[in-house]
Amino acid sequence: MRDVARLANVSQSTVSRVLSHSPSSVPISDETKQKVLAAVAELGYHPNQYARSLRGQKTYMIGMMIADIGNPFYHPMVRAVQDVAFRQRYDVLIANSDHTRAKELLFCESIIRHPVDGVIMVPYHLQDSDLDELIARTGVAIGVVGNHIQHPGVDVAFGDDAKASYEAIRWLIEQRGHRRIGMICAGRQFPVIVRRYGAFRRAMEEAGLPVPAEYVATGDWSVESGAQAIRALLALPAPPTAVFAANDTMAIGALEAAQELGFKVPQDIAIIGFDDIPDAQWVRPRLTTIAQFPGEMGRLLAGAVFERIAAEGEHPKQVFEVPCQFIERESA
Repeated sequence: MRDVARLANVSQSTVSRVLSHSPSSVPISDETKQKVLAAVAELGYHPNQYARSLRGQKTYMIGMMIADIGNPFYHPMVRAVQDVAFRQRYDVLIANSDHTRAKELLFCESIIRHPVDGVIMVPYHLQDSDLDELIARTGVAIGVVGNHIQHPGVDVAFGDDAKASYEAIRWLIEQRGHRRIGMICAGRQFPVIVRRYGAFRRAMEEAGLPVPAEYVATGDWSVESGAQAIRALLALPAPPTAVFAANDTMAIGALEAAQELGFKVPQDIAIIGFDDIPDAQWVRPRLTTIAQFPGEMGRLLAGAVFERIAAEGEHPKQVFEVPCQFIERESA
């Protein structure tokens, strides 16, 4: 910074104000800004983030934990968070939990060992008590996806997946005339499955339709598990005529496996997914699904987290509901 100041013929504090984009009681002319930026470019200067963190008690880093970096659902969310962080001159450190509590806790331990200024996460297993401990030990600003988190100091973005799931099942019953409907879940330990499976059961019960135990198959969110689940469902003496999968990757696995077995979709078996990942429009027939908007969730949570960082203390909890949307295509 001293070299930049010498080349631009300005003070070192002027260079600091130009590069930090911080408001100042002493205005800086456009001409001075351009001289500083030209000197920066000529010298190839990069601010020392470690030194900045020591002076300002900030790390200029955001931690982000998602469940499965291979699932296209999370890609727009990560991109949105990175875009917001870039405008704040922050870096983003991304971790993957593989849907396991052990790795979610490991992420929290990593945040304690290597402090960041804010955290955005998709917690499948963490509870309010876990987040309370993390905040108590680090003071970090936190935003999460999922309204199962009720902590008063954590910002939340969510889609009303229970309502959307219920309406999709009612659509299968009322608009498509299905009476034998199955579901491909993941483990019932996931709050998201509790909500979506609960909505499925409620819609079926209100319509007076049974849900035999064998009509509910359990996968692990993957394409392969969806394929395995549909093979078991279609092998039943009276298989379901429609299946609701808890996410698109399992739905796509089910769709492709059903066709490999010689079943026509949707004539023999209708299939609905959840998320509207890009692949939902690429498979044939195209997948009927429930769209979520992870990019919008990421943008809202990142904005909330940076507001908490700027507040440097107590800040009102923000809750963002991002509506889901039923997308009718050819698979149902």
